[in-house]
Amino acid sequence: MYLGIDLGTSGVKALLIDQAQTIIASATGGLDVSRPHHGWSEQAPADWIRATEEAVGALKARHPRELAAVRGIGLSGQMHGATLLDADDKVLRPCILWNDTRSHVEAAELDADPRFREITGNIVFPGFTAPKLAWVRNNEPALFGRVAKVLLPKDFLRLWLTGEHVSEMSDGAGTSWLDVATRRWSPQLLEATGLDERHMPRLVEGTQLSGTLRTELAAGWGLGAGVAVAGGAGDNAASACGMGTVGAGHAFVSLGTSGVLFAANASYLPNPESAVHTFCHALPGTWHQMGVILSATDSLNWLADIAGRSAAELTGELGERLRAPSEVSFLPYLSGERTPHNDAGIRGVFAGLDRQSGRAALTQAVLEGVAFAFRDSLEALQTAGTRLTRVTAIGGGSRSRYWLKAIATALGLPVDLPADGDFGAAFGAARLGLIAAEAANPAEVCAAPATAETIEPDAALGEAYAAAYRRYRALYPAIRGV
Repeated sequence: MYLGIDLGTSGVKALLIDQAQTIIASATGGLDVSRPHHGWSEQAPADWIRATEEAVGALKARHPRELAAVRGIGLSGQMHGATLLDADDKVLRPCILWNDTRSHVEAAELDADPRFREITGNIVFPGFTAPKLAWVRNNEPALFGRVAKVLLPKDFLRLWLTGEHVSEMSDGAGTSWLDVATRRWSPQLLEATGLDERHMPRLVEGTQLSGTLRTELAAGWGLGAGVAVAGGAGDNAASACGMGTVGAGHAFVSLGTSGVLFAANASYLPNPESAVHTFCHALPGTWHQMGVILSATDSLNWLADIAGRSAAELTGELGERLRAPSEVSFLPYLSGERTPHNDAGIRGVFAGLDRQSGRAALTQAVLEGVAFAFRDSLEALQTAGTRLTRVTAIGGGSRSRYWLKAIATALGLPVDLPADGDFGAAFGAARLGLIAAEAANPAEVCAAPATAETIEPDAALGEAYAAAYRRYRALYPAIRGV
């Protein structure tokens, strides 16, 4: 058996698989977020341990024999969080999370230093780890002076599990301290935030052994000795391992609250100017790119709230046959936009409204606007040299066939729907635990799930969609100044 532990923002999920990668069971432990000031988002690392104990304890209660057979553990987790430890590994303050924006001034200052984009291949976003440490240095200098180690959230769990200070490449790439091309910490970038390599954990690949489970924990959970703990992955890379999106040209579209176009690469292909994330993947010698849309299903849910209908009712009114593009255009920038604009201040727009623009026209415009936002991300990835021939769709929004047809036609790519299953970060983490424990072939273990259905672009509407996309593209520069 193999155990995946995914430390999310709202909870810890523990998932148990067997050697055939059949999911035996999963359980969760809940987490809350503290927001003591505007723009702040924090969690107490002790709560991560409690939630992990809850999740694994639930598995032990229901499946003690299977849990006892665990040979490998993989970790995944929310990225970018700053967990600060003193010389005795005591937590100095609550962890500053990925969605905390207090360090926006420090992020802009670091991003103005050309070395950061040159070495990391990424914009320094306020959510990344390095600007958080710059904020602590500026605002909590006495505490900053006591920092001996900086760990990412899942790597704090690893310290508890193994006693080792270790991180891995995919999560390290989201700190703004990693030389993403060479997969090692950058002394220059650490120095720019008042740190050095002694403050950083040791780096391994996500498939490699990072340590073994501490004897007392193994005994408490009913496990044997020598349980391997893999390097693991950041949440998106772990999800990609679960989806089998690990080889060059493999990609998925995630239609969640936010949207992600994730592509695996065999080489380092940065494009920071278009706000593309270029990170190391969890497998050795691989990288990945992400285009990020801040409001994907969130845009449809916003319209549903206003219309007094469910999201499914709104999309159901359109039927399943793809229509010609709406005369109404929608920019889905309800919370700003990441790719390709990196514009936190821009807001959403309906354009082209007339007296005949009813509820169905607005719904269609929202679905098409999000589809065109994915096209923006595809264009940004193509500018960096990535070529895709198809994508797999995951996330709650993928239940709408109409939306998937619109995305396929906007991208000009077939969209595959996987057969039912749990292919999330915890499953990907369990796969990494299997690889580390058994020295298994990563490409064989991280295979793609079976495809249940493929949705092809509507060739008859291809030119109409291209014209609607050009109209969509013209709107952002037109409204940016207002």
